[in-house]
Amino acid sequence: MKTPAKIAILALSIFLGWTGWKGLNALLSSGAAPALQTERGEKAMSMKIQKTADEWKKTLSRETYRVMFQCGTESPFSGKYNDFWEKGAYLCAACGSPLFTSETKYEHGTGWPSFTAPFAEANVEYRDDDSLGIHRIEVRCSVCGAHLGHVFDDGPGPNGRHYCINSAAMLFQAAGDAKAPLPRVATFAAGCFWGVEYKFGKLPGVLTTAVGYAGGKTKDPTYKKVCTDKTGHAEAVQITFDPAKIGYEQLVRVFFDLHDPTQVNRQGPDVGTQYRSIIFYADEEQKATAEHVRAELENNHAFERPIATQIVPAGIFFKAEEYHQRYYEKHNPAACAF
Repeated sequence: MKTPAKIAILALSIFLGWTGWKGLNALLSSGAAPALQTERGEKAMSMKIQKTADEWKKTLSRETYRVMFQCGTESPFSGKYNDFWEKGAYLCAACGSPLFTSETKYEHGTGWPSFTAPFAEANVEYRDDDSLGIHRIEVRCSVCGAHLGHVFDDGPGPNGRHYCINSAAMLFQAAGDAKAPLPRVATFAAGCFWGVEYKFGKLPGVLTTAVGYAGGKTKDPTYKKVCTDKTGHAEAVQITFDPAKIGYEQLVRVFFDLHDPTQVNRQGPDVGTQYRSIIFYADEEQKATAEHVRAELENNHAFERPIATQIVPAGIFFKAEEYHQRYYEKHNPAACAF
């Protein structure tokens, strides 16, 4: 970006900050907000860490508090991670939850760190933001509720998303830091995602959970579309877990234990391809572990019929509508069979 353009953006950012407007990001993007599932208001958030304003001020710098808990925006090209390309992960500056990785970071040219995808959909939440008179989608940390930035649909990734995030909202952890190993992500489909999420969420070592749609071909699926059985998606659960407290193999064994993996395109009373049994592996290590456990169960004749569980690469995970998140905890639905 040429110097005069940078100066113009910087001047406009300062003006908006002085007038109390939240963010400049939408004015820098030609793309409209993507079709993410959002909810208005603080009730949409499902924070696990809650502190008072005074408590946050004691642990955060003045600038970080302004950005994260007053929905501020740092000046473009001023953040320490804008032109930063080391390998590692970006954590929430307030609570330390992993938000993004260097693998999805790219140069968008707008003056803020840009990413094509979050570390895990379970770790972020989305809210409608009409503060500039233009509809945008705000991104927040799902663990502590802190403001991170916005997401647009002018990105280069397979889903076209551009996460425009404030440097002040993040802390960087270098790759291979043995002192603080990062949580990992696992994704499973085992029938109705309400009950599957509830079961996984109770396990020690599971940090966050989110229900959504995976394994399909339709962009930005909704529950209504998935229920037509035409999108190819399965109801899935994405979790982040602490590998020091629970291993991936243990999660796979819980997966096989909490549903009937011999049923094809159904689970109990729920019928359709969206209820098929799938393990979505994130890397070759997860693939090998899943195949090992499946083969062991087959060889030991753990089930009366052959296992129908698919083991496939993890593609894009689309977070489901907010009312589906932790549904079992909210409503205790009798429809979920365990």
